[in-house]
Amino acid sequence: MNQTLVTEFLILGFSQRPSLKMLLFSTFLCLYTAALSGNLLIVVAIIASPALHTPMYFFLFNLALVDILCTSTILPKLLSSMLARRTISYGGCMAQLFFFTWSMGAELLLFSAMAYDRYMAICQPLHYSGMMGPRACAFLAGVVWAISLTNTSINTCLTMSLQFCRSNVVEHFFCEIPPLLKVSCSPTHLNEAMAFAADVFLAVGNFSVTVLSYIFIVISILRIPSAEGKRRAFSTCSSHLLVVSVYYCTVIYTYIRPASSFTLNKDKGVSVIYTSVAPTLNPLIYTLRNKDVKVALRRLLSCS
Repeated sequence: MNQTLVTEFLILGFSQRPSLKMLLFSTFLCLYTAALSGNLLIVVAIIASPALHTPMYFFLFNLALVDILCTSTILPKLLSSMLARRTISYGGCMAQLFFFTWSMGAELLLFSAMAYDRYMAICQPLHYSGMMGPRACAFLAGVVWAISLTNTSINTCLTMSLQFCRSNVVEHFFCEIPPLLKVSCSPTHLNEAMAFAADVFLAVGNFSVTVLSYIFIVISILRIPSAEGKRRAFSTCSSHLLVVSVYYCTVIYTYIRPASSFTLNKDKGVSVIYTSVAPTLNPLIYTLRNKDVKVALRRLLSCS
């Protein structure tokens, strides 16, 4: 049976025990509600507040859009599968794979762009306004979206070229590259090589850039004479570094290994972190530790 005969996949998802099923449904519903409302608030606050029209918040705006795309691609279908059928059409599966991979690649690249922005602000303050002007920020954002779009187009097309004849049962809670490669009866060496190359470039490469940026940032912070100046600089960067560390570790763990080693019981918790938990925590981390965003949110909520 070739891929044209596969009209739907069965997504195993999580436990089907009624008591645990309702607990999981409530948990993911809360995560999706928090992620969607939190990121939408950030988007609206940045648009509505002229004080937030700076490079730092421009990239935060793009990060919020990416998180909305990621969670809206995965969680609504997951929630509906807990209440109804656990199947997804072939086209729906490929669309989910496309948009999720796009959002994941964009998020990894945005972390590097945000690290570069903090590097310029702290290490090169005299050149910051010139190097991080509106055109430069728009160019960086365009590169982020274009590279991630190219990556997902290649990997989705390679996945669509596979044949699925052994089984249509996906040992995961959404359509992701490793579990789909595991159920294919076609040779997957090229797919695994491309997924590995993308992970090395997008995850390992960007993580290295981010770490290098923060090494220079820490060195510059240690040179600040006042304790208050050091505290403000560390406060600006610590939230970003926390989000980056959690996200990179989980993505590298998932994609750096052969698809044959993927198992639902071992890896579903890891996938939950970068599909659900991280997009939910991002707005909380950036707003709770940022006075400018909190002021803008207060004004926005008071106006409404």
